[in-house]
Amino acid sequence: MRNDLKPSRLSVRDMLRVGAVGLRARRARVVLSALGIAIGIATMVAVVGLSESSRADLMAQLDRLGTNLLTAEAGEDAMGGEIKLPENAVAMVERVGPVRYATATADVDARIRRSDVVPEERTAGVTTQAARIDLLSTLGGEVDKGAWLNPVGERLPTTVLGAVAADRLGISRAGETIMMNDTRVVVVGILKPIELVPTLDRVALVGFPAAERYFGFDGHPTTLFERSTDASVEDVRAILARTISPGNEAGVKVSRPSDALAAKAATDEGLTTLMLGLGAVALLVGGVGVANTMVISVLERRQEIGLRRSLGATRNAIRLQFLTESLLLSALGGAAGALLGVAATYGFARVQGWTAVVPPWSLAGGLAATLLIGVVAGLYPAVRASRLHPTVALNAA
Repeated sequence: MRNDLKPSRLSVRDMLRVGAVGLRARRARVVLSALGIAIGIATMVAVVGLSESSRADLMAQLDRLGTNLLTAEAGEDAMGGEIKLPENAVAMVERVGPVRYATATADVDARIRRSDVVPEERTAGVTTQAARIDLLSTLGGEVDKGAWLNPVGERLPTTVLGAVAADRLGISRAGETIMMNDTRVVVVGILKPIELVPTLDRVALVGFPAAERYFGFDGHPTTLFERSTDASVEDVRAILARTISPGNEAGVKVSRPSDALAAKAATDEGLTTLMLGLGAVALLVGGVGVANTMVISVLERRQEIGLRRSLGATRNAIRLQFLTESLLLSALGGAAGALLGVAATYGFARVQGWTAVVPPWSLAGGLAATLLIGVVAGLYPAVRASRLHPTVALNAA
């Protein structure tokens, strides 16, 4: 007798519907399995998003502060002795063509106390430096309270405190006084944090003439700051030490403060790679959970498989059914993880004051990884289900 019956075939729509029914029948297990995938994807999306947001904020900070600031500091000679920069070092640097601004600070031997009733050894960790009145404009610094040094104030016992120095001394407004050695000095201003030169946040700044008059300062600068045109930074960097100290340029250390911020970006990239690795491990664990769920599903649904086979379902149809369930389960976890990752990125970026950045490729890559995990995790259970003989499956307890 001729058999004209053809094996049943399911459309893609029907396959998705059958797969969804299989997942709805085991909701608690599906949620727990999808959670592993969600954690892995959320970690990867959030790590990339936060890294990109941090880097974007850092680049904006560099653009705002500028990358054309160079510093030159006195080093040591071959015998380990201290080298002093020439008193006219700033004037020598200002003669270099591309240089726009040049200024300097110098260490001053003046111990700082909150008042004359505080023992001299209690300095609150604040040091004294002499500063030129063009220091603030060169560094792009700002006064938070009070005023900056002026041509009159730089000759008087007055000081401007860095943000950290003011906090350590308990100074909250201009007009208060502190002790430098045995000299009472008036605080005329408090600075905002100086991002490119954070060491200045912890010092008390006095004028060069006042430092010489009241604290025995010898007039030799310790650190020189220079800004040039952006295009000529490297050229100026190459000759800066030789300009400051001709014949002894080895004793002058030249650096670029913005390099520290660039190094921070490179460090963030390494940390991002590490965190992506951890996210990949979480995703792998989630994939194992999906595979475990699908294997158990095959064992529990052997009678269903046998019934479908006896009604004409092919092995390929059974494979596609369970593979579809695995893909839907992984896609569910991936979508939830992507949303969690985006939410975490925007939430943390908002707290930090960053502009949130979530690269589209991170979402696309996360979802692609999810589907790959779904295929790999569901392949073995799907093949195992398709190999069950209808008679054996129907007789399964």
